[in-house]
Amino acid sequence: MTRKNTFILCMRLFLTAIILAITTLAASAQDCTLRGKVTDNEGQPLPLATVRIEGTASGTTTGMDGKYSFTFATADTVKVVFSLLGFQTEKRTLRKPTGTQNITLQMRPLTIDMGEVTVKETTRQMGSTQKLDIEHTKRMPSTTGNAVEEMIATQAGVSTHSELSSQYNVRGGNFDENVVYINGVEIFKPMLISSGQQEGLSIINPNMVEDISFSAGGFEAKYGDKMSSVLDITYRRPKKFEASVSASLLGADVYVGAKLGKFTMGHGFRYKSNSYVVSSLQEKGEYSPSYIDYQTYMSWSPTGRLTFDFIGHISRNAFNFIPSNRETNFGTMEEAKAFVVYFDGEEHDQFRTLFGTLQGKYRFTDKNDLALLFSAYSSYERETYDISGEYWLDDTKTSSQLGVGKYLTHARNQIETDVISVGARYNHRVGAHNFLAGVTWKRERNYENTREWERRDSAGYNKPAFADHLEMVYNMKSKADIVSNRWEMFVQDTWRTERKSGIWSLCYGLRLAHWSWNKETLISPRVTVGWVPSWNENFTFRAGAGIYYQAPFYKELRDTVTSANGNTSVVLNRDLKSTRSIQVVIGGDYKFKLGNRPFKFTVEGYYKNLSNLNTYTVDNVKIFYAANNNASGYVTGIDFKLYGEFIPDHSSWITFSLMSAKQKLNGTWCPQPTDQIYNLNVHFTDFFPGSTRWQMTLKGCIAGGLPFTAPRTGMDKVSFRPSPYRRVDIGLSYRLFNNEDRHNHKWRWIKNVWLGLDCFNVFGLNNVSSYYWVTDVNDNQYAVPNYLTGRQINARFLVEF
Repeated sequence: MTRKNTFILCMRLFLTAIILAITTLAASAQDCTLRGKVTDNEGQPLPLATVRIEGTASGTTTGMDGKYSFTFATADTVKVVFSLLGFQTEKRTLRKPTGTQNITLQMRPLTIDMGEVTVKETTRQMGSTQKLDIEHTKRMPSTTGNAVEEMIATQAGVSTHSELSSQYNVRGGNFDENVVYINGVEIFKPMLISSGQQEGLSIINPNMVEDISFSAGGFEAKYGDKMSSVLDITYRRPKKFEASVSASLLGADVYVGAKLGKFTMGHGFRYKSNSYVVSSLQEKGEYSPSYIDYQTYMSWSPTGRLTFDFIGHISRNAFNFIPSNRETNFGTMEEAKAFVVYFDGEEHDQFRTLFGTLQGKYRFTDKNDLALLFSAYSSYERETYDISGEYWLDDTKTSSQLGVGKYLTHARNQIETDVISVGARYNHRVGAHNFLAGVTWKRERNYENTREWERRDSAGYNKPAFADHLEMVYNMKSKADIVSNRWEMFVQDTWRTERKSGIWSLCYGLRLAHWSWNKETLISPRVTVGWVPSWNENFTFRAGAGIYYQAPFYKELRDTVTSANGNTSVVLNRDLKSTRSIQVVIGGDYKFKLGNRPFKFTVEGYYKNLSNLNTYTVDNVKIFYAANNNASGYVTGIDFKLYGEFIPDHSSWITFSLMSAKQKLNGTWCPQPTDQIYNLNVHFTDFFPGSTRWQMTLKGCIAGGLPFTAPRTGMDKVSFRPSPYRRVDIGLSYRLFNNEDRHNHKWRWIKNVWLGLDCFNVFGLNNVSSYYWVTDVNDNQYAVPNYLTGRQINARFLVEF
């Protein structure tokens, strides 16, 4: 080969190498476009989801419609990362992508384990309603067995003052001001229950719950006419066979769920007996409380657009009690007193509930659906007792006798409630708007036949004392049977948009209601607005305002009239109007990391202007209404919540609230019965170091004492406050068997086995539920505290299949 040919060959090879290098560099530097849409597991768009190329600065966030689009430099292998707070991070791999690529992704909610409570933040809380989800409730120390309500009681602005009751107060409201829904149907509560000892399990079965929405105020127009809070429960449709069995010293429950083609079903059976817990009360005797209920949730989808849902519930709660004696020491070091009572008689109470709902829902398109709902609720309540007691009240310091006497109480009370409702809801989504409208008709029947009285004497003298006749200290009877109709309508729109200033959410609506009993029509406009600023997406701001009403039910109508001979009868007040509350709520969240662990700090302030107040007093968990719009008032306060991983990979929270609830009664400003001033809740969970088998959950609270007065006197008189409610419960759980991934084929039908040990009221603190008033012959009154439960140990186990 000549030198010339060799030179030409070398130049060709050199040029070929240059061309290949340039081609390779051009290909590697080629831009690729990635676009698509991100949704949740229900197909709803997820705004603010981050879409990025791993290892580069290329990426973007999704808009309000969940869509995204950006360009990046291609490579042999490109990993696309999708992330959003509250969802599992997803990754997709592209091989030598070119041109335009499209990825539509459905993100799965991230389970944040808090021990007993699992919270999913499916979207940012831009309105007044927060999303909560329960996963492991049975590992939480619980005296009531009502996991949902106990979790709600630890939220900001919420408090409880009895571990025996599932009732809770929200931002200065009483128990009756909280509305509860299950699958869109309002739930009612018994009216005769007067103490936590009588309460059974609530109608909410935590084993069947899928989603929980809770609002402490400023809620949307779709929710009913209550002033304080909304608890909206959605039951779960099983996706496969699932089951669990649990038991403790307080009861047992069994749950079975399955999916059979287009049909799903879940069945729950529960039994509770709190005789072990109430045995620590100072009032000794034979406690025999028992609660049994059965629930079923069935769903059938014959086509992809039509779905039928049915919920059935039946329960029986029996409370039998034969008291024997009681000894209570109270007072101070300087004024120590002892109260001793010996009882005779017994009490027998019974509460039966039937509840059912049927819903048919048809989806015309992916953006339009119509649901028709029918529900029926029936309850029978009976309270009977004849109990006498001989008591001695002594001053232990001077050994002097302050009072001695005897009382006899009698009751034959019966209440029956029947509510039938028929309703329809229409949902329409267009662009950034989500329109929702609904109408409901309710037929309510309430029957009451009650008779109760109390006779009391002191040192042999009947109280009250008259020379010519004998009177009871309390004597009341009532008989009524009323039927009424209630119409409820609402329309609302939720609009979300993305602007240069950030992401905005606006929810506005109007609610109308009419009750045939008092001929009252209510008009309730409501609005909430949320904003995620573009300058810092870690902030979320929200505000809400509206006019809310506490529409009266039967209990609120009962006005007592006392005759000249001392007999008291109940007259239903047809002129009673709904209490009105004009509410303003302003708050926000801030997300941050501390020690590379996620946290969220929430602040909300609120003000409620109250008019047409139907004043009331509270004795234990029973509310007595004046049945008159005889006062006005206000509630104002601020709530704080810090939520996050105080311990790596385990979420906990702390809440603190300050509040003032006042009313103007008979021209005098005085506290409302729910004016607790402050409240602190702690929920902390952790695993033992180096172990995933041992888990600890701690619940603690300190709530300011609620004001109270002597019996049958108003709050405008002299009121008192007991000591704060203070309690700490600790639960220890040991995972005996872990087969989450079904690696153990021999025992593949068992998922988990947990053993648990709880310590209730760790520090043995004496908390007061109510007071028993003793009057001596000189009309001096003494408030004897009724203490709640002491320190106790509970053992439990849970098997999941």
